[in-house]
Amino acid sequence: MGRLIAFLYGVVAYAIFFLTFLYLIGFVGNLLVPKSIDTGAVTNTAVTFLINFGLIALFGVQHSVMARPGFKARWTRIVPASIERSTYVLLASLILILLFWQWRPMGQVVWDVQATWAQYVMWTIFFGGFGLVLLSTFVIDHFDLFGLRQVVLNLRQKAYTHKEFKVAFFYRFVRHPLYAGFIMAFWGTPRMTVGHLLFALGMTTYILIAIRYEERDLVTFHGDNYVNYRAKVPMLVPRFGRIHAAVKNPKPVQPGH
Repeated sequence: MGRLIAFLYGVVAYAIFFLTFLYLIGFVGNLLVPKSIDTGAVTNTAVTFLINFGLIALFGVQHSVMARPGFKARWTRIVPASIERSTYVLLASLILILLFWQWRPMGQVVWDVQATWAQYVMWTIFFGGFGLVLLSTFVIDHFDLFGLRQVVLNLRQKAYTHKEFKVAFFYRFVRHPLYAGFIMAFWGTPRMTVGHLLFALGMTTYILIAIRYEERDLVTFHGDNYVNYRAKVPMLVPRFGRIHAAVKNPKPVQPGH
């Protein structure tokens, strides 16, 4: 594939991802989008449940399988390595778009917070979660994570190298702040419907499964460095205080995603 074409492909994939991420905020929060998690004709049936569950499962399978080193090694025999990450990001975005399109609302209310102060708390959790997700990507390396760095290096005819990632900021207190942010965003709503609950439960389950496989890969890649990091820093619920001082970064550690 020509370097310029690969670069344009990566830019388009990134643009689709970013628009999809913005739509996800509106979709989950029932904010400013034509179709959200609770809009449309409500059909609390077994078929509705199976469709919604299948959409969540499809996203989880694609996300987890394509992220595994073994799959990447085989996949890059077909897809150029320079656009492997962009392709992963593009397919994940397209599956999310499919989920937005085909999602069936399940409108029975699980909880409905009425107190104004409590609504503010829930919205703070919601927006704080998405903010944490975005900020965490920049701590890792936003443009590497979403494939832009790879296509830029390829365009400039430079070899790709894994960037050093020092344990900093959120990663001193929690190993997976990006995933923690998503969990906050999915559960932080003043009005929880059955459909939203299914989405939150399904995505949280996927996250817990993904962390298990991701950390197994990280231990293989980083060895004792990641084992020691994992022993000192909690997985999803941050522990503040002196814990961050115990992480010394003897070698680069890249807490996945």
